[in-house]
Amino acid sequence: MLTLRPAAPGDIPLILAYVRELALYEKAPEKAVATDADMRGAIFGEHPYAWVILAEWEGRPAGFALWFYNFSTWEGKPSLYLEDLFVRPEFRGHGIGKALLKRLAAIALEKGCTRYMWAVLDWNQPSIDFYERQGAKVMREWLHCRVEGEALERLARE
Repeated sequence: MLTLRPAAPGDIPLILAYVRELALYEKAPEKAVATDADMRGAIFGEHPYAWVILAEWEGRPAGFALWFYNFSTWEGKPSLYLEDLFVRPEFRGHGIGKALLKRLAAIALEKGCTRYMWAVLDWNQPSIDFYERQGAKVMREWLHCRVEGEALERLARE
């Protein structure tokens, strides 16, 4: 009933739909501004920045996971960073999210990663509970920092 497969270039419209659905769920639909060309270059360009696994339930699009690699200087090893995990509401409860998490854990080990990380919004208790049930430690002592837009341009200029 569940099929997981790597995304192909023809899946870009579906990936963008998932990104927009996730942005709506996270109460920030106006922030999802990626275009077809942006995603095509980032995922399928000469030097990909990200990878995607798609989930299908009984042949119907059900969800996705998008990830990239970063690096631990302390361990001298790569880490896998899960940027987005999304399962459409009508497909939740079938183990799809868990299957995507497990697939990425296997990929992390295959690639020699010592860490598998992601962020979760502090108000998203259902997801926090789900992640903790999978063995994730919510690292509340770490805060994410972000510089974007005008602030990024100003920082680069100064």
